[in-house]
Amino acid sequence: KVGKVLQVFPRKQRAIVEGVNIVKRHMKPTPYSEGGIVEKPAPIHVSNLMVFCPKCNRGVKIGRKFLEDGSKVRVCRKCGEIIEAEE
Repeated sequence: KVGKVLQVFPRKQRAIVEGVNIVKRHMKPTPYSEGGIVEKPAPIHVSNLMVFCPKCNRGVKIGRKFLEDGSKVRVCRKCGEIIEAEE
């Protein structure tokens, strides 16, 4: 499954990923909200995450490479493509 990381919890080593690990919670009705079954994302362990390479079109391990100007970038270990960080 592929999704965008929505939130990271460094102390617990967990992350919430969009569209992954969706759980159903049974909510009791309150004066402010309606009750029923609500689907919400649950955190998964960061060891189960991988960086997605658009050229390989799959999750890959990453390596580090120094450019001519001295800056360090992340590269795909399969194809060697530079992987930019998305904000």
